[in-house]
Amino acid sequence: MKNKILGLITLTLMIWSCGGAEQRAESPETSDSVLLKQEEVHGSEVKEVALSTPLDQAMVKEGQGIYDMKCASCHKLTEERLVGPGWGGVSKKRKPEWILNMITNVDMMLEKDAEAQKLLEECLVRMPNQNINDKEARSVLEFMRHNDGEK
Repeated sequence: MKNKILGLITLTLMIWSCGGAEQRAESPETSDSVLLKQEEVHGSEVKEVALSTPLDQAMVKEGQGIYDMKCASCHKLTEERLVGPGWGGVSKKRKPEWILNMITNVDMMLEKDAEAQKLLEECLVRMPNQNINDKEARSVLEFMRHNDGEK
């Protein structure tokens, strides 16, 4: 009897913990410095980004931390290629939507985007999914803009 009750409690907790993901999904911030028009679930295509001037320094700092931890082993902050392409000038060469999609939706970009496919041919290494959420990706973009001299 005791095992049946424990089993029932365990099953109930498992079902409860899996449900309601729609309500718990991280939604993007909607301040002046962060406006992403997309579905609320991570990994959806970014269609529009509103950039702010001046840069959000808290986001720049967060983006640098993410770069140091997850990106620096493959990307230099100059135009020089390491494993992947250098980040120097990237925010001036690419649209913000392209950059965010490359960070959060690399598989989709490599399937659909000619420029992403060209980079793969040049670098010969597929960019791994770093599990960076939309808010973190936006901070990385802000760090890229800072790296390219924006104030």
